[in-house]
Amino acid sequence: MPENKCLVSGCEALTELAGEELAKELRPGDVVALFGGMGAGKTAFVRGLARGLGISAPVTSPTYTVVNEYAGDVPLFHFDMYRLGGEDELFDIGWEDYLSRGGVCAVEWSENILPALDSGYVRVELRGGFEDPERREIYISRGPDGGCTKEGEQ
Repeated sequence: MPENKCLVSGCEALTELAGEELAKELRPGDVVALFGGMGAGKTAFVRGLARGLGISAPVTSPTYTVVNEYAGDVPLFHFDMYRLGGEDELFDIGWEDYLSRGGVCAVEWSENILPALDSGYVRVELRGGFEDPERREIYISRGPDGGCTKEGEQ
């Protein structure tokens, strides 16, 4: 995976496609930490990840369940940390067990559990929706930091 990538999406379908493309570069055990405000496209991106991992089930936000599990070529564990009070609660729901199960963990609202992530995670930051409600800038990098080199528009 390139160290840093920046994509521009003009619609939800292209945000999903960006997730699908990233899935091709992931390995079992990878953690994808998603950042972005309400409505930024995090769940749409995860729908694409799921498709790229061979999952055909409908993907929905796990806001109230905290985690949804999907079976595919590689399992996907989709977390929503919006309601978690911190990393202690993360370990209460079995975070370490999910990490050891050989799937990909996609984590929405990662900023709420940042201290629990090791430095090897894939960071996906979605920005936009201000002037054009469909336009998103998607920044993908390895680890906690990472600049962005403009790769092109989708």
